[in-house]
Amino acid sequence: MASVKVYNMEGKEVDTMELNDSVFGVEINEHLVHLAVVAQLANKRQGTQKAKTRAEVSGGGKKPYRQKGTGHARQGSTRAPQWTGGGIVFAPTPREYTIKINKKERRAALRSALTSRVQENKLVVLDELKLGEIKTKRMQEVLDALNVKKALLVIADPDENVQLSARNIANVRTVLTSGISTFDILKYDTMVVTKAAVEKIEEVYA
Repeated sequence: MASVKVYNMEGKEVDTMELNDSVFGVEINEHLVHLAVVAQLANKRQGTQKAKTRAEVSGGGKKPYRQKGTGHARQGSTRAPQWTGGGIVFAPTPREYTIKINKKERRAALRSALTSRVQENKLVVLDELKLGEIKTKRMQEVLDALNVKKALLVIADPDENVQLSARNIANVRTVLTSGISTFDILKYDTMVVTKAAVEKIEEVYA
């Protein structure tokens, strides 16, 4: 079992914690991690982009000028793509971008991402994260004490004080254990997790 240091909100080491190898010590499968990230980014796309082709724009029924004798290239319609107001060549149409990934593959990818954070010493465990009020300055002080800048904060239960205090800090995202994803874990330089959140993650993904 991997062992990590546990810090308090002042950035001081107060304990150590053993991590479950079935979640934080698996063999990293880069292919599954790639699939999970691609699927998540694709599934975010709305797929509502639309532009009109030359067959869909209005007008252009009349030939703009005669075929020969004008000195210009021959033209059949003012709605051809080369004309202002004309249709778009290969115009985008609404489509479905969703990529399906199996539940077991998604969970395996998440475990691989968590393992990579441990191996790279980018997992910071807090004994607890409690704020008496909604105050961004206090949350920033906690992150500075931990020497963390671009971070994913993972908490076990909804906490308005923590979530709203971190909301305005650039490059910091707060999620519950139920909302963690492979993409978010890899996007942020450091993963800051409470002890309660670690236990919950192990309970769900072991």
